[in-house]
Amino acid sequence: MSGLKTTSQTDLARLRATGDFAWDGTDEDDRPLSREEMQAGIDASRKKRGRPVGALKESTTIRFDRDVLEMFRASGPGWQTRMNAALRDWLKTHSPTRGS
Repeated sequence: MSGLKTTSQTDLARLRATGDFAWDGTDEDDRPLSREEMQAGIDASRKKRGRPVGALKESTTIRFDRDVLEMFRASGPGWQTRMNAALRDWLKTHSPTRGS
């Protein structure tokens, strides 16, 4: 068995010797969390990954000219969001109907 999975008797003895923690009020970083602070931490750790519920974006497949796609990708992380913003900006001055 790995040493990481076992606790030696000396470790247990040291832990027992320290006793319960009592905050002396001198260092704010050592202050125990309040119930509200502890609950906020628990809630934050339970947040799920991925797109938020009710997100209005839709996945699709579309073809772009290679040079256009390369330029957006070269701009780094977030390039898809910037491409979406560029298309949204274009829609401000153009009609989304055919032939415009």
